[in-house]
Amino acid sequence: MTVPSVKLNSGYDIPQLGFGVFLVPADEAEKAVSEALEVGYRHIDTAAIYRNEEGVGAAIASSGVPRDELFVTTKLWNDQQAGEKPHDAIRSSLDKLGLDHVDLYLTHWPTPERDTYSNAWQKLIEIRDAGLTRSIGVSNHLPEHLDRLVADTGVVPAVDQIELHPALQQSNVLAWAESNGMKIESWGPLGQGKYPLFEHPAVTAAAEAHGVTPAQAVLRWHLQRGFIVFPKSVRKERMAENFDVFGFELTASEIEQINAIDPGDGSGRVGSHPLEFN
Repeated sequence: MTVPSVKLNSGYDIPQLGFGVFLVPADEAEKAVSEALEVGYRHIDTAAIYRNEEGVGAAIASSGVPRDELFVTTKLWNDQQAGEKPHDAIRSSLDKLGLDHVDLYLTHWPTPERDTYSNAWQKLIEIRDAGLTRSIGVSNHLPEHLDRLVADTGVVPAVDQIELHPALQQSNVLAWAESNGMKIESWGPLGQGKYPLFEHPAVTAAAEAHGVTPAQAVLRWHLQRGFIVFPKSVRKERMAENFDVFGFELTASEIEQINAIDPGDGSGRVGSHPLEFN
């Protein structure tokens, strides 16, 4: 199975479906990533704060998959955004991953009370120019944060990785991305099990119509909306199920009905709010 790719504003392609290791314990990460690579995933998303970069790196090293067939993302944590700390942080991540570069490096949160996200972005540009990452982006940034980054540097992030699932579609961030040539990555794409998404009539109807699971229907919704998505699981059978989303296509009506799940007032958020997380 060849996973479709999305072209980033950096000129590089990113596989639209990847494997996320958020909350995968350090001692389970190597096994989980190894199994994901066996299933067929070639896009792995980790972060310094996940504390499992070593396991991800060990899985990559033992997989036999050529490096140029892999897309690896990691992220800069909030307390490393000031001064020259981002340079130390990326080298630490690369050492743990056993790589000489990552494909995408992201700032993790804007943490507005710290007011270091613009400095961090300037350092990521330097890190990219030094060849330690091919593309740079952000996570959890809102339009006001994105506007400042572009005003300060003239550089538009390649991606913004945001909480995105049917109950929280962040239309303001999507509109900014569309206007500025930035791609959207969905974290928590299935709502992290924090609301009954799989029981919603729009989801169950789409799943039944195509003979797939509700999770597969929602992942297909992300893909058809053009989002880059990486579900997380430590069970190989679930990894395979999440990967098996290319043999069917939702209708325009089914997509519209899933779109309508979002109440539009932000109440569907299940994670932290970018203006409040510091």
